[in-house]
Amino acid sequence: MTDLGAKDGTSGAADPPDVDGLRAALVAEMRGEVAFDVTARALTTMDASNYRRVPLGVVRPRDAADVAAALSVCRAHGVPVVPRGGGTSIAGQATGTGVVLDLTRHMNRIVALDPEARTAVVQPGVVLDRLQEAAAPHGLRFGPDPSTHSRCTLGGMIGNNSCGSHSVAWGTTADSVRELSVVKGNGSVVRLGQSWQGAPDGLRTLVEGELARLRTGFPQLPRRISGYALDALLPEKGADVARSFCGSEGTLGVLTEAVVRLVEAPRARALAVLAYADESAAAEAAAGLLPLGPLTVEGMAADLVPPDAGLPRGGAWLFVETGGVDPAEARARADAIVRAADVLDALVVTDPAGQRALWRLREDASGTATRMPDGSEAWPGWEDCAVPPARLGAYLRDFRHLLSAHDLRGTPYGHFGDGCIHVRIDFDLLTGAGIRRFRRFSEELAELVVSHGGSLSGEHGDGQARAELLPRMYGTELVGLFERAKDLWDPDDLLNPGMLVRPHRLDENLRFAVLPREPVDVAFGYPSDGGDFSAAVRRCVGVAKCRTTAADAGVMCPSFRATGEEEHSTRGRARLLHEMLAGEVVTDGWRSTEVRDALDLCLSCKGCRSDCPVGVDMATYKAEFLHHHYEGRRRPAAHCTMGRLPAWLRLVDRTGTAPLLNSLASVGPFAALGKRLGGIAPEREIPRLAQETFSRWWGRRFKERVRRMMREGAYGPEVELDASPREVAILWPDTFTEYLSPSVGQAAVRVLEAAGVDVMLPPTVVMRKRTPRAGESVSLSHHPWSVGARGHVCCGLTYVSTGQLDRARAVMRRTLDLMGVFLDPDVHPRPPAVVVLEPSCAAALRTDLPELLHDDPRAARLASAVLTFAEALERLAPGWSPPPLDRPVTGQTHCHQHAVLGDGPDRRLRAAAGLTGSLAGGCCGLAGNFGFEKGHYEVSKTCAEEQLLPAVRAATPDTLLLADGFSCRTQLEQLAGRKGRHLAEVLAEALDQGVDQGVEQGVEQGVDPEVDRGSD
Repeated sequence: MTDLGAKDGTSGAADPPDVDGLRAALVAEMRGEVAFDVTARALTTMDASNYRRVPLGVVRPRDAADVAAALSVCRAHGVPVVPRGGGTSIAGQATGTGVVLDLTRHMNRIVALDPEARTAVVQPGVVLDRLQEAAAPHGLRFGPDPSTHSRCTLGGMIGNNSCGSHSVAWGTTADSVRELSVVKGNGSVVRLGQSWQGAPDGLRTLVEGELARLRTGFPQLPRRISGYALDALLPEKGADVARSFCGSEGTLGVLTEAVVRLVEAPRARALAVLAYADESAAAEAAAGLLPLGPLTVEGMAADLVPPDAGLPRGGAWLFVETGGVDPAEARARADAIVRAADVLDALVVTDPAGQRALWRLREDASGTATRMPDGSEAWPGWEDCAVPPARLGAYLRDFRHLLSAHDLRGTPYGHFGDGCIHVRIDFDLLTGAGIRRFRRFSEELAELVVSHGGSLSGEHGDGQARAELLPRMYGTELVGLFERAKDLWDPDDLLNPGMLVRPHRLDENLRFAVLPREPVDVAFGYPSDGGDFSAAVRRCVGVAKCRTTAADAGVMCPSFRATGEEEHSTRGRARLLHEMLAGEVVTDGWRSTEVRDALDLCLSCKGCRSDCPVGVDMATYKAEFLHHHYEGRRRPAAHCTMGRLPAWLRLVDRTGTAPLLNSLASVGPFAALGKRLGGIAPEREIPRLAQETFSRWWGRRFKERVRRMMREGAYGPEVELDASPREVAILWPDTFTEYLSPSVGQAAVRVLEAAGVDVMLPPTVVMRKRTPRAGESVSLSHHPWSVGARGHVCCGLTYVSTGQLDRARAVMRRTLDLMGVFLDPDVHPRPPAVVVLEPSCAAALRTDLPELLHDDPRAARLASAVLTFAEALERLAPGWSPPPLDRPVTGQTHCHQHAVLGDGPDRRLRAAAGLTGSLAGGCCGLAGNFGFEKGHYEVSKTCAEEQLLPAVRAATPDTLLLADGFSCRTQLEQLAGRKGRHLAEVLAEALDQGVDQGVEQGVEQGVDPEVDRGSD
């Protein structure tokens, strides 16, 4: 196993003579931040490509003057500069060995927006979606929209000449650029436009001396992105220097401001989904749809679409969007496209929510395509070749043959209407033989693309992935012309050297080369990654969906949305873990304070497990890291208090000290002392402990029921499993329900029994109901229902979230022992249902348990039996109808439910009960122990203010406030002063209101209502 203890190491890059002098000069000359620390460098070693280069440092310029100052200092020190936006480039052009200019932190303003002129003035760090939001009230939009629109920047789009799904209607980014403000390598500022405006000295002479070559040397197709767009400088094209600059990948100058064109947005849209036998058939049909004026013609193949996506039957689909002045016109145009297409099946979607769901499938493909159907890895590198649309079908057939010849696999998708194909291929980039095959395939594919009249890049630029092969597309003479143009713009070769001209080899600087070749010794099983922690970390390919700041983006990543810092995004943490494994930048392995600090603000919400297109599970990685980081070392106080919460609460229960602790917690000085000693945020209130635990209530209630049944002669002393004629469920007494909110457990028992489900607590058995024999005496001692007699089950959640994995495994194994016979396949081929009321505990049992105890088959059996409250009612009582409530609801869907469990049954149960409205997404911000830990309060509060608290404030007085998670309810009570309720409590209250009269009658007859309610 690879040792990840502290190790010595240095950067793989050759440091310039005076790094300290460089840093000092940058600090002296710039107003923005200068960061040469381990974290800043580790976060920028990679983009979304296969490549990795270690920078000397990162600067965050505040304005164009800062950019000019940085370039002047770096030129004086002979250090290259790489401008960087969202870091989503797929060809390696956003990485470098010198200084990285992070243009997203400060230079991210929309300077002006002119609706009448239909233009906007933007800084390079503006995220595309922010521009779209600003333009939308005026009925306008920016035309190009890459799938990374929620986090890519305008500067990056201009640098790569990005396109997106609407390019058949509105073209590439270059088609939308009017003027550019640029700082050249020598620090001078120029304004680029038409008629040679802003061109460097000598560029016009160069172009006018090569007119014939420029008129004939470029393929004519809509998605030709490769190389420099020198043909835009032809006199018949207006000598457009700004357009020629687009797609130069930061090699000619650093963009500081852009004037861009906006287009009119359709008032209504419809989406026609056309089904074909395979992607070649879809590709053959795409070009024929263009005369009908669609807004998009996007292709998807079946391997990238989940079976429950609701698409029409077929093996590949075209997503064809149409627009109109109203929904009827948009629908009519979509119907016309369906009629004109020769398809297996078709579907027209007009509601916006349905369209968004389908577009999400397409946008996530850049991530989902990195995993083949069998789980093996696939990578970019030949992500976006483009050919003339009419040749796309023939090209795809040849492409498939080439893949087969090299024994490679990949699923094409992308912009079929423009002849641009995206694909992730299962290259072996870990071994020498695999890398050699990667190179041979790349060379042959370049020849294939050129033979079809295509471009090596149709959207993402050449970068390191394709620049070496540009002579195959353009010839050596035209590539030589590119080099001469680069030298005129940047004579010192300061800007992003190794890209586009005089490039690095396509098979060097691969990001996988630095990772351990032997498996790292870890605690979790990582079943989806072959048990290899390095493979788990490799899952992050950098598409940066975790950097999305829109409130409706899902759960991932709440700490990034709260702080705006890359190190607090899922991608940023994955990058630090990658560098920890590499050992070059992060040199102290599991002991790294940089990795620890980045993970500190991870809420372990598990949102990335579902929202990340490649399923990065940072909560698990955090638990793994903390396990190793604190091994043999003193842990933070919060790990000893909240991390071991189940043990402390059991002790309180055994000693009967809950009233005393509640009293002390209400006294200011005692509460402050307790919080300080326990590592709890001083702003937090300590939750009150229940006077009676759920299990004690259950035991008292059950004994009364059994005594009554015995008096009536309904039960005998024999005990038998699975003999009840009713459905049986084990109700899991999780720590939060048991000690802090037993009312939730009581309500669940009430509802489940009303639905015809017999409820028991573990460890226990089911009694057989029968007619007693004559003279038979029955004692309660015959019935192993007595609570606590055989130990306490626990999911281990708090131990896992604080990285106490040895304790977690011990707790989990004891739980499996206590569940005993229920998990024995010889006794129970299928384990009985285990209903877990706390979503975080249900998620821990369903995922953490089998992944941490991957060597114990009982863990998987228990995980398979876990049901949420709503799932239990849906599966065990399918014919039951909840009481009608007819009320609006708001509140919180627990983040673990969103990420692991799913909320479909909950939504259906609420609808059946007449509860209308949707629960807020995102994360409440408390997240178990996270929001209680000292130093986390402000981030926790910011997370809650994103969606949950605004939804609660906007609710009407009659709105029910639902929150199944104890953390969510606690956050609501402490920040909003509102009491949220579990869905079980709401339904139980409605049931009780319906039987109040019957209960009163029972009391008059001497029957205990707590015993009688819900009896058999």
